[in-house]
Amino acid sequence: YTDIAQKCWDYFVDLMRNVNALELCDWKVISRPYSDLQYCLESAADHLNYSYPNALAEQYIFRSHHRYFHNCTVENPVYFDPPEDVLLAMIIAPICLIPFLVTLVIWRSKDGKAQA
Repeated sequence: YTDIAQKCWDYFVDLMRNVNALELCDWKVISRPYSDLQYCLESAADHLNYSYPNALAEQYIFRSHHRYFHNCTVENPVYFDPPEDVLLAMIIAPICLIPFLVTLVIWRSKDGKAQA
């Protein structure tokens, strides 16, 4: 696996030679080489019945980040799930509102007067 992983890395480095410095943080440009590296490491591990992810594969992934992507920053904000209490309120509020609305509709329909 070590030899194959090194070949995966060499192939990745060769692909990254075609990427100029201004494009290193553009996911549309680097997604293919990066995905190829990950696929190569994963498929080699699968072929050899070796666990994935593994320490060696992680070393190569970390090496790629350190060598090529260390100056990339997130330009768009990363969104996270809201805190649990807010999430719970957002889930329970509509659930509690449904019986109230059903009761209101039934109460209004029992009036018996035809609305024109």
